[in-house]
Amino acid sequence: MKDVNVLINEGVDVKKALELFGDMETYNSTLEVFLQEIDGKLQKIKECKEIGDMANYAILVHSLKSDARYFGFTTLADIAYKHEMESKANNMYYVTSNYDELITEAKKIVNLVKKYMGREYTEEAINVEVKNKDKAILVVDDSDIIRSFINKIFSNDFDVIIASDGREALNILDNPDERTRIKAILLDLNMPNVNGFEVLDIFREKDMFKKFPVSIITGVDDKESIAKAFTYPIVDMLTKPFNERDVKAIVEKTLNSNI
Repeated sequence: MKDVNVLINEGVDVKKALELFGDMETYNSTLEVFLQEIDGKLQKIKECKEIGDMANYAILVHSLKSDARYFGFTTLADIAYKHEMESKANNMYYVTSNYDELITEAKKIVNLVKKYMGREYTEEAINVEVKNKDKAILVVDDSDIIRSFINKIFSNDFDVIIASDGREALNILDNPDERTRIKAILLDLNMPNVNGFEVLDIFREKDMFKKFPVSIITGVDDKESIAKAFTYPIVDMLTKPFNERDVKAIVEKTLNSNI
């Protein structure tokens, strides 16, 4: 006998859900379908986020929102609705910055439903494994949004060190403890105080490219600046706007260049 209080005590609005499903038998059988489909839906949501496909992302989180509302998962429905609205506005930065909240709540609901249905219950799906914190990526960009965006992508895999300009980045690299951990640098070109080209000049003067592989991320799109950047031994260049898949690709390429 399933104990509906397992759901109610966690804030599930079962009473509201029964206005649609009519009785607990129908509700329970439909929950079985939810469990069968949710992993595939979350995987598709992840894939759309990573390639910056906000149109299909909006469709998928809309579906997740609807399912959550039908079953009385109010918090998940509210979070999914925010993602739907922001992705329709093509706000990739909001989606990326708040993605973990959406997935954590979805996994929480999955585990709650499994517990209610008498399935194996584990928190493993909620917890995020932290890897390679002894390795760091240095992100040098004067945009809070870009720094936050990149930090969100890699914070579970690496320690992401951020600098708002070239001067701050050079100070970080002067710290022996940080120097040993930094395995790749993402460098903007157009920054205050010390810009990206000035950083590249210092790197060339001090022969630092072998120790710290550098890739450029920038909004600069004039041919002269791009050509000038490639006169330095950088790994690659990524111009804005970019998506999560682009950033992951250039970071992987930059990291592998230092093997």
